[in-house]
Amino acid sequence: MFYYLIRKLLFLIDPEKSHIFVLKCLNFKQAQILKKICFYKNKSSQNIKCMGLNFSNKLGTAAGIDKNGEYINCLSEMGFGFIEVGTVTPLPQYGHPKPRLFRITQMEGIINRMGFNNLGIDNLIKNIKKSHFKGILGVNIGKNRDTSIKNSINDYLVCIEKIYNYASYISINISSPNTIDLRTLQHGTILNELLYNIKNKQAELHKKYFKYVPIAIKISPDLSKKELKYISKKLIEYKLDGVIATNTTLDRSLISGYKHSLEEGGISGLPLQKKSTNVILLLSKYLQKKIPIIGVGGINSIDSAQEKIQSGATLIQIYSGLVYHGPYLIRKIIENI
Repeated sequence: MFYYLIRKLLFLIDPEKSHIFVLKCLNFKQAQILKKICFYKNKSSQNIKCMGLNFSNKLGTAAGIDKNGEYINCLSEMGFGFIEVGTVTPLPQYGHPKPRLFRITQMEGIINRMGFNNLGIDNLIKNIKKSHFKGILGVNIGKNRDTSIKNSINDYLVCIEKIYNYASYISINISSPNTIDLRTLQHGTILNELLYNIKNKQAELHKKYFKYVPIAIKISPDLSKKELKYISKKLIEYKLDGVIATNTTLDRSLISGYKHSLEEGGISGLPLQKKSTNVILLLSKYLQKKIPIIGVGGINSIDSAQEKIQSGATLIQIYSGLVYHGPYLIRKIIENI
């Protein structure tokens, strides 16, 4: 109830400004009392094994909450079993012009066309070094907007090389709808080239640092059954360590007629819930438990979290659900799954 009162005030502010305001408040030392009231203290470890790593529980943050790794410490205090930062690119970039984030409040949805706004991989590394978080930290990487699709693989390799020693796992974002032609990396010859090169880079760095860092691919919810079957085959062939399902959707069928529904960008939150779950069900069938699935998209309750797990996800992530339901949602999910 306390959060919903605060939410009324937060929702009077532009969504992007509200997001940054909340994170900055949580970073203040003066917010310790509020954290003790609202944040979940996970006293017992569930010890979930996935991608060769041990997770204290199944719930993590989705990429996008903390793009630059500026809030790792305060997020780590909320009870999550893991944190994923990013999406980050080799070079800093502003992203799309503002406004670029919109709430579909009646449907608990969010539209974003952020466009990989971030301060670059080198800045992220500095922030990781400054944090005191000792848990599982995933880093979500993408290509710069000005890099052509033809040359995009190099952007991913640059990021993998730089972040390898600082990440628990690396997530390859080839599915954001907000970077022109990015989703073409999920298909055909270029997907083969991408997977081949990132696995070679992983093997090279494994040998160099005597440390194996798992690599997962984040895919779109808008892929057809045929496309999901193909990408599953390739993930198995190249022995990827995990798949994150899913990114935001371009499907506007569930938000038609609502304010902001015609804004360009990817949709997250409740309108994505069933679509992402259906993708997890198909992946579970096609992957045959050879590659673990991290489920994300529209988790806003215990039931929707359990549905993702029952559909085949080993781990789950939230973002929009946290915006609409606050930190108590973290406690409810962790205690009940």
